[in-house]
Amino acid sequence: MSTHALEEILHPRAIAVVGASDNSRQGPGFINGLQELGYKGQIYPVNPKYSEVMGMKAYPTVKDIPGPVDYVISSIPASQVLGMLADCSQKGVKAVHLFTARFSETGRKDAAELEQTILKKAREAGIRLIGPNCLGVYYPDEGISFMGNLPKKSGPVGLASQSGQAVGEIVNMAAQRGLYFSKAISYGNALDFNECDYLEYFAQDTETKIIMMYIEGVRDGRRFFDSLRRVTTTKPVIIVKGGRGKSGTRATASHTASLAGSTEIWETAVRQAGAISADDFEDLVDLTTAVYYLPPIQGPRVGVAGGSGGSSVLAADKCEEAGLDVVALPAEIREELRAKGSPVWDWIGNPADFSITMGSLNAGDIMQMMAANENFDFLILFMMGPWSAGSRRDRKKLIDKHLEQYRLEEISQKPLLVVLEENGWGGVASDANRKMMNEFKMKLMAANVPIFPNIGRAARAASKILDYYQRRQ
Repeated sequence: MSTHALEEILHPRAIAVVGASDNSRQGPGFINGLQELGYKGQIYPVNPKYSEVMGMKAYPTVKDIPGPVDYVISSIPASQVLGMLADCSQKGVKAVHLFTARFSETGRKDAAELEQTILKKAREAGIRLIGPNCLGVYYPDEGISFMGNLPKKSGPVGLASQSGQAVGEIVNMAAQRGLYFSKAISYGNALDFNECDYLEYFAQDTETKIIMMYIEGVRDGRRFFDSLRRVTTTKPVIIVKGGRGKSGTRATASHTASLAGSTEIWETAVRQAGAISADDFEDLVDLTTAVYYLPPIQGPRVGVAGGSGGSSVLAADKCEEAGLDVVALPAEIREELRAKGSPVWDWIGNPADFSITMGSLNAGDIMQMMAANENFDFLILFMMGPWSAGSRRDRKKLIDKHLEQYRLEEISQKPLLVVLEENGWGGVASDANRKMMNEFKMKLMAANVPIFPNIGRAARAASKILDYYQRRQ
């Protein structure tokens, strides 16, 4: 059982949304998110201007709510927060999520001083704060969300992000790759709980197996990297750092009032702590996809098949640029091909180029041989999707028949990354093709096969994950 301070906060019996209004942009947004995700506790709109919000009775203040309230979402101006905290103190509220912004991130002295006063008053009242200047908590199993278009399905990934919009973007991108979240928390200015607290919480959270982070700056560098060293011994941690360049540093200061340090020092410290550094959100999702689906990659020798013509040439380039070793096709595979009567036994190579007629040979055949050969550490397969069919039954039959040629169970005896490019679906963005592609992806994800949109991203992810596993050894 978790003893972390966040654990009790994340299981509220009732949530009040202060500043809720049928006309405001975010007030009903929080209520919508809670309703759509199926929050089972009580939801209380709070606004003295209304007697009803979204069909629910509204209350003038938090202290006017008849039942207990554990968690409050603040969507009111900064100048009104101290009064709200006083009401929360009388009500016995445990935590306040301050969506409210315009504090220290503005650079104004009076705003920064108000922020500190809020922290002092909250501590005196025994109230913990998430934020300010953040979207807060997404916890699908509890039915908590700050917006209505996030997946209801939960999974083993935990995310702590200084940016709120980044949470929505990352969560939805990850869902397209079969990755789902235990919790994702946006924490903004980190006035009370900071990046160290969220990292340490996810470290002991039994629902979380992989940790993602988006960080613009850290409050306590020594504590953070000490925590990171401990956490990475038990769980993979993948981090995107915002504010790496001069303009990014300026943007960071105005976004969450964080101080961005030297990129070189940061990258070195993250690596030494045993974490994985991602370049951007796409890279973050790619790396998490690789960690989640793949067994450890033991070496850089890669076998590639399924491409054709220029894509095969570029595949070799992209793999080598990522630091991978595109080894020559071993002689024993050529002899096996010749024994089977293949007309291209002395021509085909690695990457295996399928731009010419291969006779009865397909990418699955070559992958199977590479999987069984000791000269390859892992495999990358270009997979083309089947053409669309009419009914769902027809699509299912076509998908199953198409997948048979790849022999996924056999070739995945070694780490396997699949490149699934949309232009492999005839380049036609029809509804039928989209349905077919989504069903095809779901079939692959159900078989624990990681999918990448192009060879460059697959190669970079494999290279970084290889480096991660080598460092762990």
